[in-house]
Amino acid sequence: MRLLLLALAVGLVAVAAGSQPPLQRRVVRDVLEYFHGRGSVLFLFKEHSLEGAVERVNPSGTFVQLRINLVQTNCRKRAQRTQNCKALENRRRPACLACYKFDNSDVPKVLDKYHNCGPSHHLAVKEIKQRDEAECRAVEEAGKSMDALYLPGMFAFSRAYQA
Repeated sequence: MRLLLLALAVGLVAVAAGSQPPLQRRVVRDVLEYFHGRGSVLFLFKEHSLEGAVERVNPSGTFVQLRINLVQTNCRKRAQRTQNCKALENRRRPACLACYKFDNSDVPKVLDKYHNCGPSHHLAVKEIKQRDEAECRAVEEAGKSMDALYLPGMFAFSRAYQA
């Protein structure tokens, strides 16, 4: 019975991960990499839930904003094998806000990004929330000014002639 429940749980996680759009999965991977790169993080964390996913496509690119709730696992960050890491209840559950702007190419490149990770109550503080909103607006605007400056057929360089 226990094995059956474990198989069902693994299957649900795989289906949930597969149902996320590719850019959102890429943002989640990038945020986890960023979070684990911090020196104060000793254990591995994994995605617990995803809230407030926003994905907007416009001529200057695709804007993705996610709030990712993480959960601490029983594996050390430097562990060799990370497949069997179990989520620990009643441990740290940080939240990360991530705002990314991708270009419209076949293999989207990141034009701009912003991360903020901390305790889940940390992102609700008014001053931090206002700063996060301003940073995300700036990320969303990335690339728009380039569309206005360069029209098809224009040269992106100039040459100064010396007298």
